Amino acid sequence: MKVLDGIRRNDFIIVGRVGMDLFPDPPGTATEDGTVFHADMGGSSANTAAGIVKLGGKAALVTRVSDDAVGRFCVNKLHHYGVDATHVTPVGGEARNSLALYESRVEGHQSVIYRNGAADFEMSVEDVEAVDYARYGALVTAGTVFAAEPSRSATFRAFELARAAALPIIFDVDYRPYSWPSPQVAEEVLSRAGAMADVIVGNDEEFGFMAGGIDKGLDKARALAADSAEIVIYKMGEKGAVTFSNGQELHTGIYPVTALKPTGAGDSFMAGFLSALAGGHDLEAAVLRGSACAAIVVGKPGCAPAMPFPADLDAFLKSHPGPSAPEAKD
Repeated sequence: MKVLDGIRRNDFIIVGRVGMDLFPDPPGTATEDGTVFHADMGGSSANTAAGIVKLGGKAALVTRVSDDAVGRFCVNKLHHYGVDATHVTPVGGEARNSLALYESRVEGHQSVIYRNGAADFEMSVEDVEAVDYARYGALVTAGTVFAAEPSRSATFRAFELARAAALPIIFDVDYRPYSWPSPQVAEEVLSRAGAMADVIVGNDEEFGFMAGGIDKGLDKARALAADSAEIVIYKMGEKGAVTFSNGQELHTGIYPVTALKPTGAGDSFMAGFLSALAGGHDLEAAVLRGSACAAIVVGKPGCAPAMPFPADLDAFLKSHPGPSAPEAKD
């Protein structure tokens, strides 16, 4: 199956965590001053899955959750957003679901992430081997899933099974230093995952990390596109993005907005980008629609609840003056 053919089935198997998000209300409140907190679904893979479903696609999640009230909260939220939780398995013992406590403000923003003994890292080879990959169009994952065992080996096994079923592999580098035992391990493992992926999305720091220096990141992205991946997206924050595909380099800008918070943009970008390709948009339009989804999410509280529906995205694109001019990157 060709990469775009798989994506256009608009039915994704997504490997990675689901967690709980807590954020103080009203927006602008510091965590230490909060008295009212809202709870919703979090976790990069679960957010991406929710974004895809809200935009009209299908998504199933493969992960582990804690066998407690918080784990059940997360599964309930997956059901709420229409994400298939068939392959979400509870694990007992001392494993606990991840928790992200963050603020709806940019200046002085604080995020506190609880990942000690994370339940999602307990995902096993048996969990991913229980999936019928032929039912889906593409596999999606984010780099955090590789940070610890047995999740790391399980995800590489999922890559093998997806490849055997002719599914394209879509990889968001998503490097989170606090999850890894060392930068050296992260560089080796993420580079291995990148070499197996058909579509790779990351920011300049993440590609630079994989290459051994931020000044080498662009060349790393370019090399991956030349050697193994069909699409590589090198994101540069407010400077836009460079997309490499079929020997071409596509430069795109962003949709400037007044951000309420800095979190959730990457997950929403991935959901919007894949949904746009699934809907028949060309590569440039898909990257821009992904950027528009990112802009929408940073302007609202929460991550999964802020992901747009098609009407929200259409309204944003009609009302916004348009993307910024892309900046050249040497």
